[in-house]
Amino acid sequence: MENEQPVKPRRRGIYLLPNLFTTGCLFGGFFSIIYAINGKFEMAAIAIFIAMILDGLDGRVARLTNTQSEFGVQYDSLADMVSFGVAPGILMYQWALTDIGKLGWLGAFMYTAGAALRLARFNTQAASSDKRFFQGLPSPAAAAMVAGAVWVGADMAIDGKDIPILAWLVTVSAGLLMVSNFRYYSFKELDLRGKVPFVAMLFVVLVFVFVSIDPPQVLFLIFMAFGFSGPVLTMVLLRKKRKERRQGLQEDDQIEQKELQKEQQDKQDD
Repeated sequence: MENEQPVKPRRRGIYLLPNLFTTGCLFGGFFSIIYAINGKFEMAAIAIFIAMILDGLDGRVARLTNTQSEFGVQYDSLADMVSFGVAPGILMYQWALTDIGKLGWLGAFMYTAGAALRLARFNTQAASSDKRFFQGLPSPAAAAMVAGAVWVGADMAIDGKDIPILAWLVTVSAGLLMVSNFRYYSFKELDLRGKVPFVAMLFVVLVFVFVSIDPPQVLFLIFMAFGFSGPVLTMVLLRKKRKERRQGLQEDDQIEQKELQKEQQDKQDD
């Protein structure tokens, strides 16, 4: 068999473009940790929001360019843990929780542990979960709640050490919401490649204008509202299911009654 060609080894590598965005997300989280340690809290908080933007882009770029890979999925998860799990916990601890001792670092740890559990649950349930909803608050949104609180405080010249209990409550609430069973809209049904009405573009412009009025306060309020929208949405969905269940039982009862009436009518005819 002299004419057989040797089989070329499969070339191994990673897709560069989406992983560049993931690396940028990771850098944002690392940058935030360094600046939080150095006491530059406003820049540390802004770095987490920049990491959020890059994290939102990497997956969409991978899908648009058909460059998804298992490596990218795992790399993204590890970057999220640093940027949205570790960095916000350290930032809040350095800004507000250092003076309340063990309670302070335990609150920061509860947030970080919540982020780790949230990411692990998402990775194991991604294939079987309903794509329309997230189970538990997404870690980037939780990070935005914590970093947003610090950004607002720094922008208003508030010393976090003057409000440690309030800061602790925000941090722990974000951590608990991540591991909760509350449902959150995923917004994955939005088709960025399809055509949209002209008014949709106007809405996007208005959002940018609204945020630019006061970025720290507006972004913080938006993500706080999203964070606490989970319990409301879950209650609405539960009521809807109960209503559908009751309607189904009523319909079954009506069918049974009609069948009994028919049987009685048949007996009378006999």
